[in-house]
Amino acid sequence: MLKTKDLLGLYHTSAEEICEILERTAHMKELLNQGKKSEKTLAGTALLTLFYENSTRTRTSFELAGKYLGAHEVNIAAASSSVQKGETLIDTGKTVDSLKVDFIAIRHPLAGAPKLLAENVKASVINAGDGMNEHPTQALLDMFTMREKFGKIKGLKVAILGDIKHSRVAKSNLFGLSKLGAEVYMYAPATLMPKEIEKLGAHVCRSMDEAIEGAHCVMGLRIQLERQKGGLFPSLSEYSKFYGVKDAMLERADKNVIVMHPGPVNRGIELTPSVIDGENSVICEQVTNGLATRMAVLSLLREYRENNL
Repeated sequence: MLKTKDLLGLYHTSAEEICEILERTAHMKELLNQGKKSEKTLAGTALLTLFYENSTRTRTSFELAGKYLGAHEVNIAAASSSVQKGETLIDTGKTVDSLKVDFIAIRHPLAGAPKLLAENVKASVINAGDGMNEHPTQALLDMFTMREKFGKIKGLKVAILGDIKHSRVAKSNLFGLSKLGAEVYMYAPATLMPKEIEKLGAHVCRSMDEAIEGAHCVMGLRIQLERQKGGLFPSLSEYSKFYGVKDAMLERADKNVIVMHPGPVNRGIELTPSVIDGENSVICEQVTNGLATRMAVLSLLREYRENNL
């Protein structure tokens, strides 16, 4: 059982809790593969998706996860809410609490916003991405995808490439994978590599070859231009030339290498179209696994609430 009412990040989530979520995800994926979309796990509960940033995969999968498990689901987009009238996050949270919502999946541009919300509401808060901090359910679905393909996570070499500095996905993956015994190698332009990330357990590489050599998983990251102030690399074409993943590079990886990306992908920049659509790509499987992962998290948080609140 999970140890808190919220899922705010993997930095403070134990290896045991991560493994429990992965096990539950396997069960949820089996239900999806059987076409079961009318479960009663969350019957009598309400899920709110509260997104202050754009999203396709994460928001849609949270909404479907709630519906498939029997929850009442409602969404609030910040652009069309009282946020535009000056309402604070805490006041929004108190309003939602007054409406007897049980779960809130929040995406916010500021790091720490989900934690602040969780401290001020009775509902269980799930971090759906906060600034450059964490994106725990993305990392969980990534780890599930790796475990599904290799039967384990311990001992895997995972190469994470691209805009690591601005990536909450990279950080959550680093925390989670390290706790389960994988080795995480990172490569990016110096301007896109966080300072002292080695202290968090990453192997910082000096070349693409070093990162990909023998890798079981090659994970590209989206260039997050919306978080950049400019001047971090000369041009998108030069970035693609020197840091984009191409078919020939994968020859240095493990023979069973899988290619991943959290999406959305800038085709021809982070990954070539042939890599995205190639036989090693599991990008579409990640989306399916994201739905199963969010179903798993919601069901486990429901159990925590029933036993502790």
